[in-house]
Amino acid sequence: QVQLVESGGGLVQTGGSLRLSCVASGSIFNINAMGWYRQAPGNQRELVTRITSDDRTTWADSVKGRFTISRDNAKNAVSLQMNRLKPEDTAVYYCNVVVNGVNYWGKGTLVTVSS
Repeated sequence: QVQLVESGGGLVQTGGSLRLSCVASGSIFNINAMGWYRQAPGNQRELVTRITSDDRTTWADSVKGRFTISRDNAKNAVSLQMNRLKPEDTAVYYCNVVVNGVNYWGKGTLVTVSS
């Protein structure tokens, strides 16, 4: 089993910044990818960004140039630096880790951007 612990959500004003972090623990032998998804009220969960084991990244168009993903392989951790936040970034953000082809999810952390 793999456990994910997220931290860093909160309330911020438009234009502000937040940093989300996620640490994976447990039976981790082969991480294929790590990343972040988000789900706003009334919407489906959507990909924000992910980075694969060979450093390929995928981004939602809405966050390109504002968000940055970083990974610490030694700590099995992934972070999301979010800059120039907008009210439409308000959502619950979920850490996602793919281990041996299996998806694992964090419980989510709420990010609220006030206008």
